[in-house]
Amino acid sequence: MPKPLQCPAELLTLDLVGRTYVVTGGNSGIGLETVRQLAKQGAKVILACRRVAEGEKARKLILEEGVRGSIEVAELDLAHLDAIRKFSSRVLENHKAIHGLINNAGIMNPPKGKTQDGFELQFGTNHLGHYLLTELLLPALKNGAPSRVVNVSSCFHDKAFGREGKIDFDDLQFEKKKYDGWEAYAQSKLANLLHAKHLAKRLNGTGITAASVHPGWVRSNLIKFSMPVWMQNTVLKPLLKLAGMIEPWQGAQSTLFALLSPEAASRSGAYFSQVGIYREKKACAGGWPMESPNPHAHDAALAERLDAISRELVALGNSVT
Repeated sequence: MPKPLQCPAELLTLDLVGRTYVVTGGNSGIGLETVRQLAKQGAKVILACRRVAEGEKARKLILEEGVRGSIEVAELDLAHLDAIRKFSSRVLENHKAIHGLINNAGIMNPPKGKTQDGFELQFGTNHLGHYLLTELLLPALKNGAPSRVVNVSSCFHDKAFGREGKIDFDDLQFEKKKYDGWEAYAQSKLANLLHAKHLAKRLNGTGITAASVHPGWVRSNLIKFSMPVWMQNTVLKPLLKLAGMIEPWQGAQSTLFALLSPEAASRSGAYFSQVGIYREKKACAGGWPMESPNPHAHDAALAERLDAISRELVALGNSVT
């Protein structure tokens, strides 16, 4: 397996005092490591998560390590549009400027289900929830410019166990065809990538940079619908590590690079990939940035159509910020 990419040390020692970041799903996995690193560098971090008690536990753990920054825990359910609106209102009320939004939270291959608003669970949570959150926080991101939006996608936006990543506009919610958890996951992760790409185009000249990232095959709770977490973390851990599984800290490297590096700022809309599994062998070593082997990932018309439909589904109307 290729060696995991590592964020340059100089980026991880930047002084982030006075800067504010929002991290969704910041209570565990790569979200937790992202919160930890930003707070270590002096930033104010809004740790957004569905289970507040777990967020508070994570906050306490990090603060006990003696970080320079501060952490604010806030409730956010990305599967409920009204909850996203309430969260965003509170953030905007208390924070005039945001310097980075890390759309990190997500679910992978769950049983068939719907969000509170009736969307297929993965498309609704992974894409539409973050789409609405980003749109609502744009005023603060503009006030914080230069600022960044980082969408955590996946190499599975290309192919997920043989299911090609594509946007099925005729049946986004799996209401006509048989539900396939991996196909739905691939669709939602391609949507994350296309969202960042179109956002970069829309926000050109505003000082807001957008990016999408693949964090790698990370040991995290994301596996829970496909394998018992305890099995991943104990019995199979040595074998899975040999096969390429990395630790959450390593998984946060692509996010941190896209968030902090000058190169990412000059390449708005780019995709930054940790080592991964792609249809093309040369892509498996990753790259910051890297061109996705999925042809749909480079379709500007597809990205524009997804943006328009997403805006309609989350009831934002025709006005574009």
